[in-house]
Amino acid sequence: MSIGHYVRKLAGFTPALPTPFDDNDAIDAPAFENFCELQILNGATALVVGGTTGEAPNLSRDEHCKLVHIATTVSRGRVPIIAGAGSNSTHHAIELTKDAEASGADALLSIVPYYNRPTQAGLYAHFSEIAASTGLPIILYDVPARTACSLADETLARLAELPQIAGLKDATGDPGRIARLRMLVGTDFRLISGDDTTALSFIAQGGDGCISVTSNVAPGLCRDMFLTLRQGQITRAQRLSHPIAQLTAALFRETNPAPVKFALSLFGLMAPRVRLPLVEIGEKIKRELAGIVAYLCNDWSASMIGRIDKSLGAWRQAS
Repeated sequence: MSIGHYVRKLAGFTPALPTPFDDNDAIDAPAFENFCELQILNGATALVVGGTTGEAPNLSRDEHCKLVHIATTVSRGRVPIIAGAGSNSTHHAIELTKDAEASGADALLSIVPYYNRPTQAGLYAHFSEIAASTGLPIILYDVPARTACSLADETLARLAELPQIAGLKDATGDPGRIARLRMLVGTDFRLISGDDTTALSFIAQGGDGCISVTSNVAPGLCRDMFLTLRQGQITRAQRLSHPIAQLTAALFRETNPAPVKFALSLFGLMAPRVRLPLVEIGEKIKRELAGIVAYLCNDWSASMIGRIDKSLGAWRQAS
């Protein structure tokens, strides 16, 4: 199966990766390499780079390209790399799309234009232009809490007819939408939750998976919940969802990705630094999150971190 075909059959939990920064506010490439590898070893079905959790609005075009290049080099085709390539400017979105394709991305994540508040006709024209500019599959990203604009069901159905439009990341928080959309777009179109809080319900009603913040910290829990749900073990999936919900609530006490970066810093996986206008989380939330992570999460134990593939070190030396 080609990786392009795999993107179009994407299912399960896909982490939306944060972008680690070093003391000089540059991308911490070794930390990002390690984290990509660890997520793959823990069963990530794909990696999303340069999206909301990756602080996309604060990344330069060169930094977007660097993240995609690192992720694709680490992955070596084991999982698809989905690059954030959206903008409220159609021209800029096309530039990011072409950059991501040239840097080796396997698919694109393209957000509904924010701030401008275009009409549905404008949204259709925007995504049609982007689709015409690339040979890669595109996953649309509907997150009205951030964009103040939403993609109507009927507009999505029209866009789904375009060959490059392969799926939707739905972060509306409306699990009931899945039934409406599935009737409009069919079974091959990927319907993926972008909201960890409602992911269980979304998947249970026919969704294909979740592009997740929480799976950055607890990939094993998220993977197990998805698999048990797909196997029809509803009661067990619900039990697994309780600690996931507790962790998710803590990770969204303040604006993403500051909490998830702090959580990962507890394991030494990356610094908690974020770029302005974001700031690190307050001390009270740090204490709360540290307690929850210590209680719930063992995915990033020293033994797991020690299992990084030898090939990761090999290609570092080669480069």
